[in-house]
Amino acid sequence: ELGLYGFEATLIPVLSFEFISLESLFEKLSHPERYGGLVFTSPRALEAIKICLKENSKNEAWLKSLKQRWNTKPAYVVGKATASLVEEIGLIPQGDKSGNAEKLAEYICSREKPSSSALLFPCGALKREVLPTALREKGIPLESLTVYQTTQHTDLQEALSRYFSQQGIPASVVFFSPSGVKFCLQHIQKLSGDFINHIKFAAIGPTTAEAMEAAGIPVCCTAESPTPQDLAAGIQKALRLQNC
Repeated sequence: ELGLYGFEATLIPVLSFEFISLESLFEKLSHPERYGGLVFTSPRALEAIKICLKENSKNEAWLKSLKQRWNTKPAYVVGKATASLVEEIGLIPQGDKSGNAEKLAEYICSREKPSSSALLFPCGALKREVLPTALREKGIPLESLTVYQTTQHTDLQEALSRYFSQQGIPASVVFFSPSGVKFCLQHIQKLSGDFINHIKFAAIGPTTAEAMEAAGIPVCCTAESPTPQDLAAGIQKALRLQNC
């Protein structure tokens, strides 16, 4: 998408994920009758389920009855990437136009009744409290289960150093998560030196933009929705305004 605007994009992996509590996750998935539905705010939560389903016996149970039973309940998702992974395991996603946790929480609250069965929420250790808090305030029960932990990618520092030494100061740097800001920023500041003011910093969405502002980075653009098309259009506009 960025290439269509004449940009050359370099993707540098920032995060590594370690999956945990997978037995507990499948145990809960084995009892759809206990829950009112599922909530997914990250593709990683679906990756955790897919790892569970690699075991033949679990996959068999899923295909034989569990998938069908879960499909009688909603599977709420935050965006399109998460929705496509939900479809891959045979479920029907809802709420994929939300784009962030705040809007997904509003969507869920408009469809769920207080004191119904709990929604099962497989999530990461760094999850924000926005969605759980919003649901709690409306009396909608949510059962969170941490299924992955986020750490800094082992090659991050080396990859950033290599980029700066080979390609120089980038016209723009895009962050896709608050964790990305946390793990990358000091390296980018060090490598850019005084030229950091020449870089246009972009955010995939409002949560990431908030983290950037809190870290003292001027945000030149936030994608209107977290899609490649909106991100590319936003960066193009920001760089054109600066004649980059």
